[in-house]
Amino acid sequence: MRKELKPKSKFLSLVLRHKPAAAGVTLDENGWCQVHDLLRGAESAGVSISLPELEEIVATNEKKRFSLCGDGIKIRANQGHSIELELGLTEKEPPEELFHGTTIRFDEPIMENGLMKMKRHHVHLSSDIETAKSVGMRHGKVLILRVDSESMGKDGYKFYLSENGVWLVDHVPIKYLKKMNLR
Repeated sequence: MRKELKPKSKFLSLVLRHKPAAAGVTLDENGWCQVHDLLRGAESAGVSISLPELEEIVATNEKKRFSLCGDGIKIRANQGHSIELELGLTEKEPPEELFHGTTIRFDEPIMENGLMKMKRHHVHLSSDIETAKSVGMRHGKVLILRVDSESMGKDGYKFYLSENGVWLVDHVPIKYLKKMNLR
């Protein structure tokens, strides 16, 4: 993504994941809002985003945070919401292992309580170590956790795969976690 679009992308994340009122928009029960309402609301909030810029942000966002509907008149964030929505996720059998990247400052609470969704709808997991590592690096010294997702699935935990390839689950108990050595 072009450097000048990053602040606009961050604003879109704020609006579509956490605070629709920041752009004066309303999300439907599945998290969608009208593109023209979003662009008008962003402009009113002092963030000018053209339609071509919005389309470029959706297409080039490394984490594929956003989706446009088939006809391009609605947009939503794919996951990571702190507001109550029904994202219409379909349960999917997870691979044998998944990974979670965080920072070492959360080591102790995680080893006491497991991975919790906190203010989000789900715990976010990656299918590869490199993605988990890049997520963890945003917050300080990296802690990578291996998740025994195969055993979790066998034990009845439900997994979902978002449109952008992020695995989602409600909680990961400690017994399914193993710290990884990143040497």
